[in-house]
Amino acid sequence: MLFVDGENLTFRAQELAKRNGAQYPTGDWYAPDKFIWSPNISALAGNFHRSAYAEYSARRAYYYTSICGDAPTIEDVEARLWHLNFTPKVFRKTKQQEKAKGVDISLTKDMLAHAFMDHYQFAVLISGDGDYIPLVEEVKRLGKRVIVWFFGENDGLNRRLKLAADEFLDLTPLWVTTWKTHVNLADR
Repeated sequence: MLFVDGENLTFRAQELAKRNGAQYPTGDWYAPDKFIWSPNISALAGNFHRSAYAEYSARRAYYYTSICGDAPTIEDVEARLWHLNFTPKVFRKTKQQEKAKGVDISLTKDMLAHAFMDHYQFAVLISGDGDYIPLVEEVKRLGKRVIVWFFGENDGLNRRLKLAADEFLDLTPLWVTTWKTHVNLADR
């Protein structure tokens, strides 16, 4: 199963783009400060990484994020994530700069519950947040493999989270290449 801390991913991806003088076009894969995903990559069939444990193919892919906005705005983001093959978990927050605890708590609850119910053999966690270290350790204690995918240590990855995982994939090269290709194709 795939568990995406979309709030963390979105803000770190935006920082990565800004530092590199790039900009993501708003569209199917990106809404500023709301969500981001890599173009042309299915959440359920990650054809971009072969794990040491298995070729990535998820039964479920969850995307957790929080946004400022009214009910129609939240529903729009949920629908857009659903079209990307995610089970969306979108939380409302009152201020743009605040971090919603609902994201971390819901992701943790779901990843643990699915591990206890033996719904997966390995979990892919897309986050760089060190707050997930106890979660990773507990899921591993239950006999599951945990793979962390995120940008590198200079781009928001907590080093201890990387070391807690069974495996780590630095998304930075793939992310940059995929988005450059997408933007170039969109410009044609």
